[in-house]
Amino acid sequence: MPRTRTASRRRAAAALLAAVLPLTACGGPGADADSNSRKPEAGYPLTLDNCGHEVTLKSAPRHVVSLNQGTTEILLSLGLADRMAGTATWTDPVMKGLEKANASVPRLADNNPSFEKVLDAGPDFVTASFVSTLGTGGVASREQFGKLGVPTYVSPSDCAAGKDNDSGGDGSRATPLTLETVYGEIRDLARAFGVEERGDELVAQLERRVRKATDGLDASGASLMYWFANSQSPYLAGCCGAPGAITRAVGAKNAFADTHDEWPQINWETVADRDPDVIVLGDLTRKSQTAESADAKIRFLETNPATRNLTAVREKRYVRLSGQAMNPSLRTVEGIEQVAAALRDFGLAK
Repeated sequence: MPRTRTASRRRAAAALLAAVLPLTACGGPGADADSNSRKPEAGYPLTLDNCGHEVTLKSAPRHVVSLNQGTTEILLSLGLADRMAGTATWTDPVMKGLEKANASVPRLADNNPSFEKVLDAGPDFVTASFVSTLGTGGVASREQFGKLGVPTYVSPSDCAAGKDNDSGGDGSRATPLTLETVYGEIRDLARAFGVEERGDELVAQLERRVRKATDGLDASGASLMYWFANSQSPYLAGCCGAPGAITRAVGAKNAFADTHDEWPQINWETVADRDPDVIVLGDLTRKSQTAESADAKIRFLETNPATRNLTAVREKRYVRLSGQAMNPSLRTVEGIEQVAAALRDFGLAK
């Protein structure tokens, strides 16, 4: 499944607040010593409307902690590594071109860090890609951070109009996600840090890449299936998340477009009935589910009686994508490029 969940590591709220409030009363370990004497920055205080919360920043963040890889890669792409106090929750190696910048930022945990670990980094701003990361069973709630004076931000793609995060699993969408929501997140974060021009240029670059990848592409006769993880009860993409945006961009069909769940678990007999032309495989490096890597998925598909005779398997029509490309993120554009190129190579695009 797209988001990595770990067991809740909550402490008793009262004890935790008692332990950390003395730090925040002094501005927190990440605050500048002269924060009270510094002149107000132009453009601040700044308020963002985010997932039903008003996020107010008194100044540009200097010690942000990003709790999911998606927001981390946006911040790194905006050239903000020097303002990052920590990252967490990784499914893949960092995006190409960001290796050096990422190496300069502390990794607090490969999965969800504890609330205490995040606070130890002294954040003045916390970002996350998923509502669940800053909710029940996640790192801590937005309210808990708010009580300590730490503003938080969640990717709009996980709370966009039509997204229901209370429907179980990874939620469901009544309205298809569009790349405009991802671009909106980039612009929000660029504005939060006072680097609006960088945000506009990054969005423009992504838009140019999508146009180039899909120019003249017609794959209307091809059906795609997206498999994120788990071989026993596979998590396959429904109609309307990031895989849906990829499928629409290339003009193909999603084999499971009739379900609005973000990542429903669907049995292999049903997959055999749908018999997709192409299987898009999440190529993950984490180790929280079965069949995480693309190689492991291919071994399963080619040996399992229920899948080895699928058209895509017999023809070896596989597309390997990073987990981040299959989540709503700037790497969804990478997914469009790779799927479009594969469809042309397979002879399935006009």
